[in-house]
Amino acid sequence: MMDRRTAVASLVFSAAVAALCAPAFAQEEKTLTPHQMKWMDAPPTLPKGAKVTVLMGDPFKPGPFVMRLQAPANYKIPPHWHSQAEQLTVISGTLYLGLGEQMQAKGAHALPAGSFHYLPAKEHHYAYSKGPAIVQINGDGPFDINYLNAADDPQKKM
Repeated sequence: MMDRRTAVASLVFSAAVAALCAPAFAQEEKTLTPHQMKWMDAPPTLPKGAKVTVLMGDPFKPGPFVMRLQAPANYKIPPHWHSQAEQLTVISGTLYLGLGEQMQAKGAHALPAGSFHYLPAKEHHYAYSKGPAIVQINGDGPFDINYLNAADDPQKKM
């Protein structure tokens, strides 16, 4: 269950997503070229510094969605899990992904551009980048992120 801050942040982000996506997806056929993608700050559930663009759906509502995460160099997402499964495709750069409850560089696998990784629901994992990276996330909403250590939740640091 979401706390009040998370719920409000999700609603604000969801409204921004709806404003950006509604006109683009009024028809069945969906095409977006890179210059049509609208990048915005990542939702407050993710560490600051990343940008996202939603290509399809609304990540915070039930149903399928596709979004891309643009991670800057040295970006870290501490150990966490999601209620729903997600599929990751690295579009550019390299994403380092590790499984487990502690962030360990030696336990992470480098996923260079073109790589794919399936994460089942509730799988404990962490991710980081050494250089800029863009990762596409496909899944079924609502998208959530549950940090294993409450102190890692960026919303608790506001």
